[in-house]
Amino acid sequence: MGLVLCNSYPRLISAVIMYYNEDPCGGGGGDFQQMGWWNIEPGACALVYANDLADLNRYWFYYATCFENGVSWSGDLPSTVPYEAFNWCWNSGDTVRIMHIGYRLLDVGDADDFTLTFIE
Repeated sequence: MGLVLCNSYPRLISAVIMYYNEDPCGGGGGDFQQMGWWNIEPGACALVYANDLADLNRYWFYYATCFENGVSWSGDLPSTVPYEAFNWCWNSGDTVRIMHIGYRLLDVGDADDFTLTFIE
């Protein structure tokens, strides 16, 4: 299955992920790939990475927010992302119309599949 994000918050949330991916993002991209935005309705889930997690990396990063009221699930790793859907290497994207976020670390251990649920 891969990495699944589920929304148990009572409003729509939007999420982004980042993970180590040396192949497409080596060099200037800092070896990390960023992807987003998944808009997840209350009670729904989104498959955001469809391969075995352990085959790629045990450490993933995520950020989610409810744009309607500003509630967010964030951490200490700063990054910038666009407001629109994207798939790019860390620090290699467009610098116009970006927002500053803080990624939170997610350790999936040796799991092939992992579900992260956002709650109030």
